[in-house]
Amino acid sequence: MLHQQYTLNCKGKLLDLSQPIIMGILNITPDSFFDGGKYMSNTSILGKATKMLEEGAQIIDIGGMSSRPGADFISVQEELDRILPAVEIINKHYPETIISIDTIRSAVAKQAVSSGACIINDISAGKFDDELFQTVAQLKVPYILMHMQGQPKNMQTNPDYKDIALEVLDFMIEKVGQLRALGVKDICIDPGFGFGKSLQHNYQLLKKMHIFKILELPILCGLSRKSMIYKLLNTTPDKALNGTSALHMIALQEGAKILRVHDVREAFEVIQLWQNLEKV
Repeated sequence: MLHQQYTLNCKGKLLDLSQPIIMGILNITPDSFFDGGKYMSNTSILGKATKMLEEGAQIIDIGGMSSRPGADFISVQEELDRILPAVEIINKHYPETIISIDTIRSAVAKQAVSSGACIINDISAGKFDDELFQTVAQLKVPYILMHMQGQPKNMQTNPDYKDIALEVLDFMIEKVGQLRALGVKDICIDPGFGFGKSLQHNYQLLKKMHIFKILELPILCGLSRKSMIYKLLNTTPDKALNGTSALHMIALQEGAKILRVHDVREAFEVIQLWQNLEKV
C-alpha cells in the first residue's frame, strides 16, 4: 500500500512521519480533564517525560493551560511560569527530544521555542492572537493547526454543522492558505475531536477523516480518553483507555500520522498491530 511520505523540520531535526508516531501529553495544569495536578513539580514532570520516551513517544507535548470544555484562559505569565521550567528540564536531560508546546499565544510560542521547544500546537488556529501565524513563520517551526467551533468556555454549548467533515476541510483549506502565504512550511492538521462538536459530530468526523488526505499534510489525532468515548460508554476518563485504543485503530486506518495520547505504551501497541495489518 502506498503511504504518503512526510517529514517535519524541527529546528534541524527531521521527524519522519512515513509511519505513524506518538505525541505524549504532558499537562502542567491543575485542572485538565484527566490528569490535572499530577505533573506540577520538576520530579513528576521529568518522571512522566522519561516514562513516555521509554515507551515510544517521539514528541512530548507540553501544555500550561487547560482547554477542557468550560475552561477559562489564564494569564500569559502564569502559562509561561508553568511550561518554561518543564521545557528546560526535559531539554537538559533529553536534548534530542522533540518538544511541542500546546499554546494559543505568540508570546508563549516565542519563549518556549527559545527555551528548546520546536513545534507549536495551537487549538485556536490563530483565532485568539493575531500575531501567532506570523510568529510561527518567523520561528520556522512546524505548526499544528486545529479546528474548534467557539472557544473552550462555550464550545460545547450548542455545536452546529450541516456536514462536519466538509466544513472542517473548508476551514483547513482556508487556514493552510493563510499560513502558506506567510511562509510556514511544515503544517499538521488536527480535526479537533471534542472541540465544539457533539458526540455524534466526533464520530462522523472520525469516519470521514480520510477526506483530509486531499490536503497532503500529516493528520494528528487527539482522541485520548475524551468524552466522545467515556460518555458513550457511560464511564469516566480514567476508565476510557480500552475505548481510546479501539478508536486509535480507526484513526490509523483513516490516515492519522500522529496520535496525541496520555498512554504511550498502549498507543504504541496499536500502531504495531496496524503496521502488521498493512503488511499482510
